Parts: sequence; C-alpha cells; structure tokens
Amino acid sequence: MHLGRFVEEVAGRYGSSPALVFEGSTWSYDDLLERSRDAARAFLASGVSKGTKVALLLGNRLELVQALFGAAMAGAVVVPVNTMAAPGELEYILGHSDSALLVMQRSLRSHHYDIEASQFPFLSRIVNIGPEWEEFLAAGAAVPDSRLDAAAAAAHPSDDALIVYTSGTTAHPKAVVHMHRAPVTQFWRFVEQIRLERHDRVWSSFPFFWTAGLAMALGGTLASGACLVMQEAFDAGEALRLMETERVTTVHAFDHAHSLLAAHPDLATRDLSSVTKVRSGTPLHRHLGLRESWDMRAAYGLTETFTLVTSIPATASPEEIDRTHGIPLPGMRVRIVDPDTGAPLAAGETGEIAVKGVTLMRTYYKAFPEDVFDDEGWFRTRDAGWLGEDGHLHWTGRLSNLVKTGGANVSPVEVETRAMELGTLAVAAAFGLPHPTLDQALVLCAVPRAGAAVDPSSVLAALRPHLASYKLPRRIFLLEEDEVDFTSSDKPRVDALRDLAVRRIVEAGDDPTWAAHLASA
Repeated sequence: MHLGRFVEEVAGRYGSSPALVFEGSTWSYDDLLERSRDAARAFLASGVSKGTKVALLLGNRLELVQALFGAAMAGAVVVPVNTMAAPGELEYILGHSDSALLVMQRSLRSHHYDIEASQFPFLSRIVNIGPEWEEFLAAGAAVPDSRLDAAAAAAHPSDDALIVYTSGTTAHPKAVVHMHRAPVTQFWRFVEQIRLERHDRVWSSFPFFWTAGLAMALGGTLASGACLVMQEAFDAGEALRLMETERVTTVHAFDHAHSLLAAHPDLATRDLSSVTKVRSGTPLHRHLGLRESWDMRAAYGLTETFTLVTSIPATASPEEIDRTHGIPLPGMRVRIVDPDTGAPLAAGETGEIAVKGVTLMRTYYKAFPEDVFDDEGWFRTRDAGWLGEDGHLHWTGRLSNLVKTGGANVSPVEVETRAMELGTLAVAAAFGLPHPTLDQALVLCAVPRAGAAVDPSSVLAALRPHLASYKLPRRIFLLEEDEVDFTSSDKPRVDALRDLAVRRIVEAGDDPTWAAHLASA
C-alpha cells in the first residue's frame, strides 16, 4: 500500500509486458521500475528527503509517470499541478504547497509556463524535461542502491503521498492530502470495477493531475497488467489515430471528449474494431455497434476519497446502472445526515452525504481538523443523496445546486443525465433561475450534436416521458459550442450560462413578469 512498492509489485507480476506507450516509445513493467528507481536516485541526490514537496507540471507523458513513482520511492510528497491552470492558479498551488522542487515542461499546446524559482520561498530548483531532465537523472547515478533501498524500506502506507488540488472555479482550490494507502487501494479497486485484463490496451482523456486520471487510467491499468496508451493532451483526431494504430480496447473519456470523438470526420475512416470497452450510450459506443454494457456511471467518489466511495462493476446491467450510484466499497462507510444538524437520517430520506474510510484524505493542507471533519470524524461532502434499504447510494447533486421550484427539490444532475441520454445533445447544463411565483424555475442550456435536427420543443417532448412534470425545464436554450465556456475539468461554466439565459429571457419579452423579476434580482 505504498506507491514505490506498488511499482515493484507490478513489475514482479508483469515483467516484460508492455506497460506504457507514448509517442513511439514503449516501456515494459521492468522498464518502469528501472526508470522509477533512476528518478528516485536523482531526487535523493538533489537533496529530496522524506516529506519534501515535489511538484510536477507535466502532461500525460513518460516523464510524469517516472517522476511520480521515483519521487514516491525517495519519500517525497508529490504535488501534481494542473497544466490548464491560469498563471494565478499556478502561483497559488506552487506557493501554497511549499514545493521545494518542480519538474516541468515550459509549454503544452497553447499553454506557456513562465515560472521562476525566485517567485516562491521554498522552491529551490526547477528541472525542465529534455536535456536538463536527462542531466538530473544522470546525477543520480552516484546514489548507491543501498541508500535507495533504505529510503524505500523506511516508507509506510500512512506516509503522506500526494497533495491534489481540486478544480474549484470560484475560490482557491482545496489542497487534499492523501496517504499512500489511498491511491494504491484505488488502483486495485479499479481492476475489479472496470474488469480490466492483462491483454487490454487503454486510452484515456483524463489528465494525471487529478485523481480520476491517476487512479482509474494510470493506476488501474498498471495494477491489471494492461498497457496504457498515453496522449499528452486531448486531441480528438490524434486520439482516434492512436486507438486504431495501437489497437486500443478500452476508452476512458469525459462527456465532452466523447462528443468531439463522435463528431470528428476521421471517425468514419478509422478501424476501431479492437475497442470493446467504451461507456454504453455514448456516440462512440453506438458507432461501434457494441451490445455489451460497460459503464462506470454507477459510482460515487470525490477527490477527498481519491475517487471511489461506492460503485458497482462496469459490466452490471444497464437497469442496475441507471438506478444506483453503487454500494460502499470494502473499508468505506456512508451515512446520510441532516445538512443543518448533522443528525443521521433513515433509509430513503434525502440529506447530505457523509463518508469515512480507508481512502479518505488525511486532511486539507494548512487546515485545522475541526474545519475538515465533524466531531465523529465524518467528512461532510456537501453532496445530496439518499441510501436505499438495500444499501445502494443515490446521489442527487450538490446541496447548493438543488433547484427549489414550486415547493419541490429538483436535481439538475438528473435533468442533465436524462437530456444526454436522448442522444441528440453534446452538452447539457441545467440550473435554476429566480422566478416570481415558483421561487426558482429550471432552465436547460444545451449544445446539439453535430448534424442533430432538434429544437427546444422537440427536446422538451423527448424529456417528458422520463421526468416528472415539475422537473421539466421551463426554458430550453440550444447554443453553439463556442457560446459555452468550460472549466479545466471539461464541465460547462454554469455561472456564464446563467447570465446568458437571463439575458435571453429578458430580451425575448414573452414573459414580462418573469423578465422584470430577473432584472431586479
């Protein structure tokens, strides 16, 4: 249950089997262990010791994996840095984390990183990949195996392993401190939940600076003995080429990435016959004509729990996947509490989801425990949901996002899910707007899929059989993709869409009472 020992274990199991493919290079599991040990020696030679913060500002490439496991072997605490972060966010993460060493690339696609060590009080060295990284590694040759082995022997699963920054959009991201036990536990869990096998070849759009990419795409693949086909940053055309040429079997992607893959002109000409595991109901799944159900939506997790808290296997029936967010996994506990008092609620009652367990974070960095956990050690998630009599969790969205309309609570997540299941929309975002008689009215903003012939009335008609009348949107706005701003985690920015919807309702003038109410709100 330690990242360094994990690499040793999978190398011992899978040896010469291919582990990682990137830009024409293939590393076996033995190569991964050797390269990780090289990096660990280099970190030790540079002065890294147990507890030193090592930041990684890298795309999904071999150097990131090498540095991640090498730093862990040396006893460091790894700080994965969001490559899509704005300059101010980068400065906050590097300063707040007290990082002492930074491994980085100076640019990635349209992003250019102008970072100097002198900007930060504890950052003593920056190592750029390329010749500088190779020189850094070469300096580690002076560190004997005995010293590296002694550092590895001093490791414990309760040691701090990672500080992962959440993807907040309105304030500074939270810094989640995880012990080694959490990521390694989740690596092995994903083998079981995704049903990965040694012959699988996995492609993913998930970046490794967040827990989904680290746990499911990277760790889950390595734990299974499969091969991860890496792409530094998502590009639909290049992704399709990799799927064909590398005979990919398994695809992990955000909803928006799925839509871009399906809309790309190369989809029609690429041979994707090797792909057998892709989320059911997605355009790619339909294009491939796959009949087998494979879907990880029946799960609930957080950065604070290094992904999964509850889940059922991806191969469960579509009916089961549609009705649940899974059951608590071994070592995890879930309770539903009153959001105001913290009192536990009975099965079937909706409240706030609280969690405990083996993959729960140790704390937020630079936060007092009483500000993170309640008096009994539970982490209050600020998510809403309920537990069924059968122990299955049903997540209904963020507490702060519930739309109160006509005296009823409506989960925007439920509406968005039903809208995406129609198969005609590439993006769907639901939210509430102030209303003079309903308290709030539900609005849906959506981007149609390329070539889909839809209008607001047809979308509403298609939703009607699947949603109670009070859950139906009172307004549906169909937008062009360039009218939607996305967060760095590929989610629509609801605040911007809310402002757009208000303007359109006011400008339309077909409901002057509502328009006047919005104008004064």
